[in-house]
Amino acid sequence: MRGLLGALVGALLLTGCSTGTDAVDVNNGGEFRFVQGTPAGEVIPPDERAAAPDFSGTLLDGREFDSSELDGGVAVLNFWGSWCAPCRVESPQFQEVYAEVRDQGVQFLGVNVKDTDQLARAFEDGFGIEFPSLDDPRGEVALAFRDYPANAIPSTIVLDAQGRVAAVYTGAVEQDDLRAVLDVLMAEEG
Repeated sequence: MRGLLGALVGALLLTGCSTGTDAVDVNNGGEFRFVQGTPAGEVIPPDERAAAPDFSGTLLDGREFDSSELDGGVAVLNFWGSWCAPCRVESPQFQEVYAEVRDQGVQFLGVNVKDTDQLARAFEDGFGIEFPSLDDPRGEVALAFRDYPANAIPSTIVLDAQGRVAAVYTGAVEQDDLRAVLDVLMAEEG
């Protein structure tokens, strides 16, 4: 009876870790823990924005990438992993928004964290993701953004046209919230 009770309590504790949370911390020594998501729709006032760090690496398609390629327009950086359940919901929604705004100069870049190349490419193919993703198997690009909560997956960082961090989200971002943020930032350009 004690064993059954212990197993039940253990199962409840595990279930409790995932309620009310929607992101997994990936830079805590390789262990995963859930973290609380940030509020939706918050844009950092322009005079409080800081420049995004420079980074580079190899895209999943094998091309080299440098963050300077994002200069001059609004950009969405989405940190994801094929092993991340919220990413399976969020990524197809990001693809829809990307399809709507790419002709308006908004760039999207996925940053695939702590994943294998094969699983990451299968994830992109399975969900029809057309925007590029940087391969970040050791979380080095995520560490470049350590001043922002990009150490949780999924996380999204939206850059304004000056390459400054304009919005940061830990956890899944709703499609409408992402659209609203992009509308504000595109209007700032205008």
